[in-house]
Amino acid sequence: MNTDFTQTELEQRKEAGANPASSRSVIQPRKKKRLGDDVFKYVTIGVSSLVLVIIVLVVYQLVTNSKLSIEKFGFGFITNSTWDPVAGVFGALPMIYGTVVSSFLGLLVALPLSLGVAVFLAELAPLFMKKWMITTFSFMVELLAAIPSIVYGLWGMFVLAPWLQRSIQPWLIAHLGSIPLFKGVPYGIGMMPAAIILAIMMIPIIASISRDVINMVPYTLKEGSLALGATRWEGIKLVLGTARSGILGAVILGLGRALGETMAVTLVIGNTPKISSSLLEPATTMASVLANEFTEATSDLYISSLIEVGLILFIITIVVNMLARFLVWRASKNLVTQSR
Repeated sequence: MNTDFTQTELEQRKEAGANPASSRSVIQPRKKKRLGDDVFKYVTIGVSSLVLVIIVLVVYQLVTNSKLSIEKFGFGFITNSTWDPVAGVFGALPMIYGTVVSSFLGLLVALPLSLGVAVFLAELAPLFMKKWMITTFSFMVELLAAIPSIVYGLWGMFVLAPWLQRSIQPWLIAHLGSIPLFKGVPYGIGMMPAAIILAIMMIPIIASISRDVINMVPYTLKEGSLALGATRWEGIKLVLGTARSGILGAVILGLGRALGETMAVTLVIGNTPKISSSLLEPATTMASVLANEFTEATSDLYISSLIEVGLILFIITIVVNMLARFLVWRASKNLVTQSR
């Protein structure tokens, strides 16, 4: 360590009547600057800035290439439900409706299953399972996120949809056909299999993050509740209440995963641009219409309308993911503060 003092520091110490050599703990010696530290600093700043630049460029390209559609349809592009490439009339409402409804239906199915898995791994499994068994179980759950979406789509098209068409949908029509949600023809494909596949794809994301957030709850809080006479279930409710912000962030991250899903949904949803209250009817999403029709777009207005659909999807997913990250960060910060 360099213990040399500058001339200014020596003069200041002499004026104060102190021996600079005996006061090194008061005045910190100068540290040598290392070239590697500066290089690493500026490289990381550059890489971080590059991510922001890429996002700005993506938004710029989407807005520029969808300008024709924006000028022609304006806000009516979002509220119009007609999608007719032949007549040159485009409205994204059926795609927005299909994206939002399929994602939220998938979330309704995935949320209780994911929380059950997270609570089991974090609170119950350590009571009677060995650590390697818990690790294996956690790996199997997270492995669902590693399966390519096209594999989910093929499974849904060849296994799930025929099973729904033969067994589930006829029963729903016969017993619950008076309800608009289950009225229609058992096509097999449609909103129902799309929601089920999205639920399966959301489970590993929500379960993994929720488990990590639950594990960050101070152990003293759990012990204190049990010491005061709380039951195991009451202790788990207390833990879930403490980690609710992080769990909400995990849920929104899973929702963001579902909003942008393309191939799996494209293969099973039916790709029909219409709005229907029935879960048995075919529908479409913003991602699936881009995958299906972009190669068939022949006019400039058609291409511009598809790019505007992509712009809307980009904005929705960015907002959802930013909100989720903020909630997870806030929950983690609060839990760390409580543990001190």
